Amino acid sequence: MDIIELSQKSNFNYTEIPLPSSKSESNRVLIIDALTKGQNKISNLAEARDTQTMIGILQTNPPIYDVLDAGTTMRFLTAYAAITNQHKVLTGTPRMCQRPIGILVEALRSVGAEIHYMNEEGFPPLAVHGLKQQTAHQIKMRGDVSSQYISAMLMIAPLLPKGLEIELEGKIGSRTYIEMTLELMKHFGIQYSWEDRKIRVPHQDYQPATFSVESDWSGASYWFSLVACADSGSLFLKGLKENSLQGDAKIVEIMDHLGVKSTFKNGGVLLEKQAVKGLDSFDFTHCPDLAQTVAVTCAIIGKNSKFTGLESLRIKETDRIYALQQELGKFNAKLEEVEPEVFQVIPSVTMPHEVQIHTYDDHRMAMAFMPLLTKTKVLVEDPDVVNKSYPSFWKHCKLTGIQIQYL
Repeated sequence: MDIIELSQKSNFNYTEIPLPSSKSESNRVLIIDALTKGQNKISNLAEARDTQTMIGILQTNPPIYDVLDAGTTMRFLTAYAAITNQHKVLTGTPRMCQRPIGILVEALRSVGAEIHYMNEEGFPPLAVHGLKQQTAHQIKMRGDVSSQYISAMLMIAPLLPKGLEIELEGKIGSRTYIEMTLELMKHFGIQYSWEDRKIRVPHQDYQPATFSVESDWSGASYWFSLVACADSGSLFLKGLKENSLQGDAKIVEIMDHLGVKSTFKNGGVLLEKQAVKGLDSFDFTHCPDLAQTVAVTCAIIGKNSKFTGLESLRIKETDRIYALQQELGKFNAKLEEVEPEVFQVIPSVTMPHEVQIHTYDDHRMAMAFMPLLTKTKVLVEDPDVVNKSYPSFWKHCKLTGIQIQYL
C-alpha cells in the first residue's frame, strides 16, 4: 500500500488553484446528453474517475456496465438502460455491490421496467431488461435515503410516454441535488413543476443546448478548510460561480463562521483569513459531502459544533461516520452521537508529532484530513483514492508549497 508524508506547514503564500470540474454536474449532463435527440455542445467535463467511467460506458455501450465504485454512475445508468429499452448487467466493486439500490429499482419497476437482482435483493449487480410499456405515471419515493434515486427517475421522466409525477415521502435530503438535476433539465428545454412534495414532468423531448460545467464546490471545500486551519495565507479558487447550482457552495457560509472570508471576483473566489465566529450547529441534510471537511476543520481549530443531517453518510463510499470517529481519535478529537442522529465534534487539545490517516477507499477521507498538516506531520494511506473525484489534488497541494514524499 502506498503512503505519502505531508510535511507540517502553517503559513501559505497567495496561490491560485485550478479546481477540477463538478462531478455532479458532469454526470447529470452526460445522461441528459445521451437522451437528447440532436447535438449538444458540452464542455469542461470532470476529470474524476466516476465521470470518465460514465463517458467510457456511454461511448462503448458494453453488455456489462461495470461502474467500479461510482454510486452516481450506477444509479443514473440503471435508469438510462431501462428508458432506452436495453438489456444490460450493471455491477461494480465489492463495496459498490453493498450500496443499496432497492428504492430506485422499485420506482423503475413501478413504471414498467423489468429489472432483476443477480445476487442479494436490493443491491447490485442488476440485470436490466428495458421498459417496454409505461404502467404508471404517478409514483411515491422516499426522500430521506439518497437524492440520486430521485434524480435518476427525473432525468428519464420526459421520455416516458405519460410523463411522471413523483411524490416525495418523509424528510427530503440533499434537496439541492434534486434542484440541480431539475435546473440542468430545464437548461436542455424541459418544463417541470415542483409543488409541495410533488414533482411533475410532462412527456417532452430534450432540446440541444450548449453547456459548460462549473468547477467543483465539493473539491473547493478542502481549500477553505486549509485556509481556516492555517496561521496565515490566501488562495484563489478558479471557475466558481456565486450563484451556483451546486449545494456544496454552502461551504462559503459555513467557513464564514470558521475564519474564512470569501470574495467573488475574476471568475473565481478569493479566500482570506478573518476572525473565527464559531459554528454552534449545522444541518448537513442538503450538503452531506461537506460534513467530513467541516468536522475535521472544527476539530483542528478548536471549535465545538453539533451536526445533524448525517444519515446518508453511512451508505457512502464507506461508513463515513465510523471512519471520521476513528481518524479524529488519532489526534485526540471526537465525533460523539449525543442524541439520536445528533453528533458533536469535540476538538483536539493535544496534537501528536505525526498522524497516519486510513482512507477507507474513500476519496473524501484523504482530502478532508489534508489540512491537519497545518498542525503536525500527516501520513495518508492509499493517496490515489482521490482519483475518484479530484485526480490532481496532490499536484494542487504542491502548488501551495506543501511538501509531499512517497514512503
